[in-house]
Amino acid sequence: MQLTHSEIPLEFLSSLPEGMKFIHRGKGYMVVEEILCPNGHSLIAESVRIHDEPSIKLHLSVALESGLIFIDAFWGSHAKLYNFIPKIATETVYATATCPVCDVSLNAPYDCHELGCGSHEGIRLHLPGGQGTISVCARHGCPGHRLEVRGAPPRLVETVSAINFFGEGGDDFAAF
Repeated sequence: MQLTHSEIPLEFLSSLPEGMKFIHRGKGYMVVEEILCPNGHSLIAESVRIHDEPSIKLHLSVALESGLIFIDAFWGSHAKLYNFIPKIATETVYATATCPVCDVSLNAPYDCHELGCGSHEGIRLHLPGGQGTISVCARHGCPGHRLEVRGAPPRLVETVSAINFFGEGGDDFAAF
């Protein structure tokens, strides 16, 4: 899997929220380096790395299958590893996520902005220090995600939230 590049506005990078970092791999990328459940447990998995960065670990249920999912921490990437095989459904299916430490639900209301989705359900992860959240559409197959950062200009947050990149070599486009 190879990352493709999307520009991140310099104005956003100058006030990068706690829990996010900017790295250079030939080009600049934004990476989630700390993310929490509502009870404050870290969802970062140092032992499972994607693109040489720690991944984000959740317990996930999709239809009748469940297990752990490890999500690429590069902002906008949809690379992931499962320890189970989710069955691809022909009907609309929503993922249910919980913290792998305390089992608290991560699902929350979310109005997806992806064209044609229409989901009102998402998975919400918390940045440290109460600075904001990352919400991901819970509809299986939808790449929708949104960053909320307290105090950041809405136009910048919209620009960063719209970043979706898909690498070569088999990344599927689904968030879950």
